[in-house]
Amino acid sequence: MLEVTETEIKNRLAFDNPWWSEGAVDKRFRDWPRRAYFDGFYRYVSERRPHRAVVLMGPRRVGKTVMLIQAIQALIESGVAPKTIAYVSVDTPTYTGLSLDRLLKLFMASHEHDRSTALYVIFDEIQYHPDWERHLKSLVDSHPAIRFVVSGSAAAALKLKSRESGAGRFTDFLLPPLNFAEFLRFRNIEDALIDRTADTVSTADHDALNEAFVDYMNYGGFPETVLDLQIRTEMDRFIASDIIDKVLLRDLPSLYGISDTQELKRLFTVLAYNSGEEVSYESLSKASGVAKNTLRKYLEYLEAAFLIQRLARVDENARRFKRQTQFKVYLSNPSIRAALFGPIGADDAAAGRLVETTVISQVAQSIPIAFCFYARWKSGEVDLVYLHPVEQTPCAVEEIKWSDRFVRRPGEELSSLVAFCKRTGLKGAAVLSRSETGSMEAGGIEIRYRPAALSSYFHAINALALWDRGSDPKNASPVVRNPHDRARQGRTR
Repeated sequence: MLEVTETEIKNRLAFDNPWWSEGAVDKRFRDWPRRAYFDGFYRYVSERRPHRAVVLMGPRRVGKTVMLIQAIQALIESGVAPKTIAYVSVDTPTYTGLSLDRLLKLFMASHEHDRSTALYVIFDEIQYHPDWERHLKSLVDSHPAIRFVVSGSAAAALKLKSRESGAGRFTDFLLPPLNFAEFLRFRNIEDALIDRTADTVSTADHDALNEAFVDYMNYGGFPETVLDLQIRTEMDRFIASDIIDKVLLRDLPSLYGISDTQELKRLFTVLAYNSGEEVSYESLSKASGVAKNTLRKYLEYLEAAFLIQRLARVDENARRFKRQTQFKVYLSNPSIRAALFGPIGADDAAAGRLVETTVISQVAQSIPIAFCFYARWKSGEVDLVYLHPVEQTPCAVEEIKWSDRFVRRPGEELSSLVAFCKRTGLKGAAVLSRSETGSMEAGGIEIRYRPAALSSYFHAINALALWDRGSDPKNASPVVRNPHDRARQGRTR
């Protein structure tokens, strides 16, 4: 049986690292817009201390590989010698069966590097290497002069194994889908649509902003669909196939030993179509045909893979339930729905739920989702309740609408929101509209309202600002930083 020779492996390494001979990465990567998270990620890559491996994780098709190559170009531009940087895509057939240590040694031998040489070694799609975390930990300990960077799309396993085996040696970095602010920047329309001051945002053209917002809901989560109109016309081929065929039918089954892949696919399809709806284990089991015990595990897997996110329920007094049998499920990236079922229009019946899904996806990038709930009781519901992590009392509430009717009929449209505020002692609340901005009083409660698109934009830039300040959004304070929300914070005594 013929085996891949060492010469063939070295030739492949040289092919995958064109900067060794050309002094720069391929032009298409240099021309591709950088994600807003790039600077935060590059700080982790370029800093030599502390001596840790950087683990870049995130859903498929959000630009992880592009960001790795762009980081290589930034290193070269900063003065790092091109031949001291190695990029290895672990799933390349030529490298099948090779250990990380072996690949490292071949790279070092190709350029006669010794153990004291300051190197940068990048392993892409690391999840395809068996026991990657154990091998990477060993490399980090054995090579103090090397900065290791790894990435992968099987985020669930990466996150779990990174924390279990890489404590003190790995630094995790999550790259989410494009948020609404990044989408506007990729389209070069942010300055035309958004007016920003020191403490607020507004727009002079609500119709154009809403048009961009609907476009974002359908296509905006994936960089490729924003920049390439051809891919946008074939979302089912380029995006849905990656989500279904690779994540649901390959990644998750191999990670968790799932034997019935069609069952998992069926469940995800039901969840994607009903994003934003309240569900129960009983109703989901009936709709998907998945047994309730299996269902609980599948939901955890999908959530850990950053495909969905769940909101737990509180009652009319903002108290949590001991047993969470009902909850809301949202796609973590609203564009997945369009990839699976086709785009929707602003006035379609499903538009309201997709707007809610989009708002929640923006909130989740700037505020830990564990602090976010929805309230539902026999006679009413509130879409979004922020609970203080220590006091477990509501610090803000928000109603998400894709309509302006409530401005004319607040007593009818906002009765549940007003009742909840009175019960919990909140002095004010926020409502997301379709295009109206302003404030009013309803039942003694101050209501501030602004368009859902503007609120989504503010949550998006808040998430990006956290990285600009060197903070990880997952560790952010739950206090809502939107100026729109300030009047509703604080409780009556």
